[in-house]
Amino acid sequence: MCTVIALPSLNAIRQQVHTTLCAHDNLDPAQTPLFHSVITRRGKPCGSFFHIQGPRLLKTYALWTGDENRILFYDSKGERFNEIRLTDSPFPVKLAA
Repeated sequence: MCTVIALPSLNAIRQQVHTTLCAHDNLDPAQTPLFHSVITRRGKPCGSFFHIQGPRLLKTYALWTGDENRILFYDSKGERFNEIRLTDSPFPVKLAA
């Protein structure tokens, strides 16, 4: 499944990722914190890694690749369950600021 949307800010990306990950595992977003870290390549930010942790050691994660303008979603078994292509997204280099 691939969706095409515009997410012009990092905050918009975070909200979309959090909603999608929680919906996949039927988790309440208000009860499930989203963890975020910046991915670097040769010392420069190139994307972000997001994950949530649910009950019974459930971990679901997403990867935003800034140069490819897409977000890949993976379940706790490591299988991809969704992909979002971005028509508008922030520049990954601004993540370090």
